[in-house]
Amino acid sequence: MTSVTHRTARTPWLYLAPALVVLAGLLVYPIYQLGLISFFQYTQAQVSGGQPTTFEGFSNYSALFSDPQFWRVLLATVLFAAACVVSTLAVGCALAVLLTRVRAVPRLALLLAALGAWATPAVTGSTVWLFLFDPDFGPVNRLLGLGDHSWTYGRLSAFFLVLLEVVWCSFPFVMITVYAGIRAVPAEVLEAAALDGASQWRIWRSVLAPMLRPILTVVTIQSVIWDFKVFTQIYVMTNGGGIAGQNLVLNVYAYQRAFASSQYSLGSAIGVVMLLILLAVTLVYLRLLHRQGEDL
Repeated sequence: MTSVTHRTARTPWLYLAPALVVLAGLLVYPIYQLGLISFFQYTQAQVSGGQPTTFEGFSNYSALFSDPQFWRVLLATVLFAAACVVSTLAVGCALAVLLTRVRAVPRLALLLAALGAWATPAVTGSTVWLFLFDPDFGPVNRLLGLGDHSWTYGRLSAFFLVLLEVVWCSFPFVMITVYAGIRAVPAEVLEAAALDGASQWRIWRSVLAPMLRPILTVVTIQSVIWDFKVFTQIYVMTNGGGIAGQNLVLNVYAYQRAFASSQYSLGSAIGVVMLLILLAVTLVYLRLLHRQGEDL
């Protein structure tokens, strides 16, 4: 009986073994190399073989944490990612509810438009948004009567422009996922809430949001990870971080340190810090939900 129990317990792991081996090769090994390089002096001199690679311990992290620019970029990244996550969830959830209220034809049109935005490559989407807000040829400035106002010159306006593009290409995932969740909610529950005189906002806050919490957890964590790692939109729309690096986020900052300055070990240290921040945010969020009695 005991051997049968052990064999049964091992069976799921046998099925998962191929996927775990692939994940270990694609995720664990690169993370190991990233962490390893962050503890060495690894610049262009070491890459070309001109100097030996030397172990530096935590000196790269010490240099990083003593750099005022790193803390400015980290703060900007956190605020920008938070604004993107909140905006994406708000737009995605609102449109998901809208999908349940409209007829088949407009629902199909909205789904196709969202899928088109989702499927558009980040470089293409960024270029299109740059054209829309172009000071000379863009239609937005003409409609708003802003003349030759440059949206990418000021720090906040540039971040706002990038935020619009990030939300535009991210909301379809939230919208479709939440819409699928709403369709799974029994219609009797929503009808009962409507018969009790609850407004649409009250139905969402008191009925749908609690029932969709596992789905909202997934899309929130996914959005946090995506928006914290935004690279292409910032790099393309602000020409590598804006004037004097005013629109730098951590991903672009790490790229500049690693490849523009050939400080590969410092860039790796920034990557490790980003990884730890995302893991901490995810674990804290899951911990809070677990304390609230949610089955994750």
